[in-house]
Amino acid sequence: MGRRLGGGGANTGIALIFAGHRVALVSQISNDETADWLLAEASLQGLDCHLLQRNTFDTPELLLLMTPDAERTIIRPKRPPFKLTNAPDFKQWQALYINSSAQNVDLWAKEALNDCLVVAQLPKDASTRPCHVLITSLTDLNKHPRNKLSIWAYSQKISGPQLRYFIVTDGANGAHVYSKTAPIYIAAIKTKVLDTTGAGDTFAAGVIDALLNRLDISHAIQQGAQWAAIAVSTKSSIPGGLLRRYIKKMK
Repeated sequence: MGRRLGGGGANTGIALIFAGHRVALVSQISNDETADWLLAEASLQGLDCHLLQRNTFDTPELLLLMTPDAERTIIRPKRPPFKLTNAPDFKQWQALYINSSAQNVDLWAKEALNDCLVVAQLPKDASTRPCHVLITSLTDLNKHPRNKLSIWAYSQKISGPQLRYFIVTDGANGAHVYSKTAPIYIAAIKTKVLDTTGAGDTFAAGVIDALLNRLDISHAIQQGAQWAAIAVSTKSSIPGGLLRRYIKKMK
């Protein structure tokens, strides 16, 4: 049905670019004509692609299925293994955002902890994800066997003692923030939903931008919710002009 630039890296990265940040993607793409198109589109959006790795596989077809109520399901084949090699100098970066199951991603995270803010999505399995801020949806969290551990204790088991916040989103029901103190609840922002693609990615971008601007966690979640609400009201797989204009106005 056509090509669309998308994926967690592009969605989060473009939203952060709207907010004035420089963003470099670390991922892998194929080495065919479709991959060339994706690389060009990402570069045109302002994403720094010099850290992308290219493999020898053809770009697989990914099916993005939309239902009449604007919910989406993604169907894709198994992707080839992706191994991170030498980490960059994290002193040169303000933040490392991890939304990947790449090999050695935990080693990169550990190396970055003392040099910059590390934000990560909860991994699909029970592998470790060292970070300062861990994010997931309630749906994904419920797939993890916590074995009677509290939500906060389980998040520390995944991320380590340096974890500051564990953010659990629940769509229209808002989000909870868990930490050493009592949980914080932030309500969702009502909006007309046209396409839920990239909502969680844009939410993460809003949180990261707020934390880098030294806002407290409550304001960071509120900003993430606002950015996500704008993203789902846009018929696009990546953040669009509506979010760009909103961020420009708020900055």
